[in-house]
Amino acid sequence: MELIKIVITGGPCGGKSSAAESIRSVFAPKGYTVLFVSETATELIRGGVAPWTCGTTAEYQACLMKLQLKKEDVFEEAAATMGAEKVLLVCDRGALDSKAYMTEEEFQREIRAMGQTEQALLHRYHAVFHLVSAAKGAECFYTTDNNSARTETPTQAADLDDRALEAWKEHPYCYKIEPAPNFGEKLNRLTDTIQSFLQASERAMYK
Repeated sequence: MELIKIVITGGPCGGKSSAAESIRSVFAPKGYTVLFVSETATELIRGGVAPWTCGTTAEYQACLMKLQLKKEDVFEEAAATMGAEKVLLVCDRGALDSKAYMTEEEFQREIRAMGQTEQALLHRYHAVFHLVSAAKGAECFYTTDNNSARTETPTQAADLDDRALEAWKEHPYCYKIEPAPNFGEKLNRLTDTIQSFLQASERAMYK
């Protein structure tokens, strides 16, 4: 089985959640079994576990990272039982996204406590696709109405977008998807970039 695990990340209102159906519709016909790991922060906040309910933001992010890694492991174990030739495992945010919400010292302390390193976390994913927030270049489309767990102002969203991109900058395959005149075009840019990456990966595999 060929399993490719990618991260869809970016600032609030970048289009991550909306991208799921586009990714499935494009890559399922190409022979991929497409699996999605949903955004862990949204699950936790809706369940009552949030930065403002935990002792500190760093403690909350540590809980988030532990659940994120466990979910990914479970999805990979499940994929191995499916008999599929090609699996595209899509993570709505990945472990390094937590770094955007902590100081460097806090992040390093928490991953050490988990027995992890930053390089090990980076190497869990084959590629990262950063959808730039609408708060940067498409402000008229910025909204929090479609996610009850999202509360950021446009200014806060723009800052988190920068911090998320910074958190993933060391990944060798990190792609930035800029805002487009309409959201459909942005989704097309995303799926085209994913397709290019997958084709390059296949060529490298069979050399």
